[in-house]
Amino acid sequence: MSIPDADLHLLQRLLQAQRLAALATLHRGEPAASMVPFALLPACGSAVIHVSRLATHSKDMQEQPAVALLVQAEAQEGDNPLARPRLSLKGRALPCPPDSPRYAAARAAYLERLPEALELFSFPDFSLFLIEPQSARFVAGFGRAYSLTAERWRAVLAPTASAAGN
Repeated sequence: MSIPDADLHLLQRLLQAQRLAALATLHRGEPAASMVPFALLPACGSAVIHVSRLATHSKDMQEQPAVALLVQAEAQEGDNPLARPRLSLKGRALPCPPDSPRYAAARAAYLERLPEALELFSFPDFSLFLIEPQSARFVAGFGRAYSLTAERWRAVLAPTASAAGN
């Protein structure tokens, strides 16, 4: 199912407006959720997170890279929370060390979106992870839900997606 232009723009606005996501990991085989700031790398469709190795979710991602991110629109007074736009991105969390080919772009994207995090890059326990997309599910509202393959997700993020009618 193709995403209508109005819902595509809603998804793009959601991703631009929200800087925090719920991160779901597996902790000793059990589901666990935490909050993480995130940025996106449109060229490859990956989400970028910068986390401390001291955090449980960092250890979880090292042991089991299957993760999900949930990005949700802010609550508005009187809104129905079930109709709130949201995106769930499933993927694999991969470390992105400084010698990685994507490190410079990931760091730049993260700091462009979250400039207040600059100091954290000097902390030795913090490191970047890329969440390589496998699939996504966007709920624009009641009766308006879309499943996206990894390829479709990357097309949605591409700067020319709206011009191409994707």
